[in-house]
Amino acid sequence: MGVTIKDIAKAADVSYSTVSKALRDSPLVKEPTKQKIIRIAEQLGYQPNVAARSLVSKKSHTIGVVWPTIERVTHSALITGLNKRLEELSYTTLISINDMNHAINTFNRYQVDAIIAFDERNSPDPANSTVPIITYGIAHEGSPFPTVDVNRKQAVRSAVKYLSDHDHEEITYIGGVTKVDHLQEEKVNGFLEAVQENGIAATSSVISVEDLESYDGYEAAKKVFAEQTFPTAIISGSHDLSKGILRAIHEKGLYIPGDVSIISYDNIPATESFEIPLSTVGVPLHTITEKLADVVMRLINEESVEQSIYLEPELRITESCQTRRKS
Repeated sequence: MGVTIKDIAKAADVSYSTVSKALRDSPLVKEPTKQKIIRIAEQLGYQPNVAARSLVSKKSHTIGVVWPTIERVTHSALITGLNKRLEELSYTTLISINDMNHAINTFNRYQVDAIIAFDERNSPDPANSTVPIITYGIAHEGSPFPTVDVNRKQAVRSAVKYLSDHDHEEITYIGGVTKVDHLQEEKVNGFLEAVQENGIAATSSVISVEDLESYDGYEAAKKVFAEQTFPTAIISGSHDLSKGILRAIHEKGLYIPGDVSIISYDNIPATESFEIPLSTVGVPLHTITEKLADVVMRLINEESVEQSIYLEPELRITESCQTRRKS
């Protein structure tokens, strides 16, 4: 039989109710007593009875996350950060990589307290859900769920604007995917609008890829550099694509930023580990996780939430970009 709250109370020489309050981080228990109880609980290997707690609070203290893929670095970093933040709020994360409706139906059966759905394909709204849902994707008027949108279009537009202002007249965007992915389409649309606005549409182009993996970036960049003339700057649609693009640049014997400047979408710490820290554009990872956790907690507590929540991107320029000297 496992360790119970009564065992902890006996070891700590306090009442059963004091232990219960301390493990729920109640402000009614003084901090030294609370820390003592937590320390003893850890030493005894106490595991809370989630089912019993749910019967009392009517909450499962779990969050369901509908996840698009476990393969990409950015997605991995994002779910790791989100899981950490939810843990700090005493919630357990359940992840499903099934399609949207199947995952939401499953989470409803498990009676999670809320669902965070990462929706790359603008899936149809589920017919029935007994728990609140927040989506991470593109905000649409009329959506029944609050949506956190990181404004991908504006991110790519700002990258083009920066490069154009620094005398780059030939820019290639690598990242338009050949399959349906509305999040990537937003980035491409931002690029096309920006090159038109900056008067460099005739000398700039979009290279589509099968997926957003490193290999796709490598193959796309090889084709770009196989031409007799190639762009002075590249904007990459994802961190993983950037890894492949860098490999192709090195194989060609080119230098960053002397021969080609590069800006990568995805504002994550991993970009700093490259030989040349990449310039990046996007919403910082911690900002996304904090906002998602904040909104989902408000939904659980039945507080008012905006339907469309926009997070503005940041452009971070490092030595991977330089002003292009016009000939």
